[in-house]
Amino acid sequence: MKKWVPITLIVMFVITLCSACGKAKETDSLVKEDITSKSNINIEHKKLKIALVMKTLTNPFFVEMEKGARKAEADLGIELLVKTGAKETSIQQQIQIVDELIDQKVDAIVIAPGSSTELVNVLKQAQDANIKIVNIDNRLDIETCKKEGLKNVPFISVKNDEGAYLSVKEICDSKDSTPRDAIIFEGIREAENAELRKEGAQKAFGENPNVKIVASESANWKIDEAYELSKKFFKKYPKTSLIFCANDMMALGVVQYIKENNLKGIKVSGFDDLDDAQKAIKDGFMVSTIDQQAALQGFKGVETAFKMLNKTTVANEVYVPVKVINKEVLSK
Repeated sequence: MKKWVPITLIVMFVITLCSACGKAKETDSLVKEDITSKSNINIEHKKLKIALVMKTLTNPFFVEMEKGARKAEADLGIELLVKTGAKETSIQQQIQIVDELIDQKVDAIVIAPGSSTELVNVLKQAQDANIKIVNIDNRLDIETCKKEGLKNVPFISVKNDEGAYLSVKEICDSKDSTPRDAIIFEGIREAENAELRKEGAQKAFGENPNVKIVASESANWKIDEAYELSKKFFKKYPKTSLIFCANDMMALGVVQYIKENNLKGIKVSGFDDLDDAQKAIKDGFMVSTIDQQAALQGFKGVETAFKMLNKTTVANEVYVPVKVINKEVLSK
């Protein structure tokens, strides 16, 4: 019996060794499988790249919009690319930006277009490249979208006509029987939000039969153009006492002219709730402006794009509430 012991031990050792080799191969296989699985998870959970395309950053309104979008970036864990034109009238530059974003293969574009019509074609190209599109602030023209085939684009903004109406009502009491001349400083006429603000202002002025709109012209959202236009208007219509500007930048241009020429008895209302507009209200050079919650629009725009990329149903239209800002509100 003693002679068989070494042989038995050898056989048992060989069996144990083979078993160990088998387990090693099995373990190695599982490790490789786990690495592959983790690799797949990383691919599936890579950061979504969402671009925010705005008109400019020279207007504080869009600075606030970016702040809201940055908050969404932090909350949602996406990568945000912010692109803007040099000016609010830089439409071709916005088109070029969208072209570049198509080449960069971003996942979504959230855009506040400078023109309601001219951006539609390039955005259709982006959509054809499987890029989700979200429209904020200024609505893309519905008929142009139908013509170009751009569809399923959610829109997030405020009711611009309502905001303008409320702003003008602050300077134009429908019960005031004093005859007054009024002027409207319009935004870019190709932009739907500019047209809606003009319509809202016209409605508010029209509710007082003693108010006459003597002029309505575009200053293209700009301080300097509104300042130059003021020279022309006050020379031609010296009895003007009511002015609505479709954004605060233009209102500040008008205020600058009023200050320099020491004009009295002129009521100015604006739109955007810029810090400088608030100061002008406190100092008595403006009566009102409209807070359209730019940061909230930026946040909701990015959030909507994120939901679309995650195949979550989103609303076709989302309207952010407007807030009237006057001296009473600012004194609280």
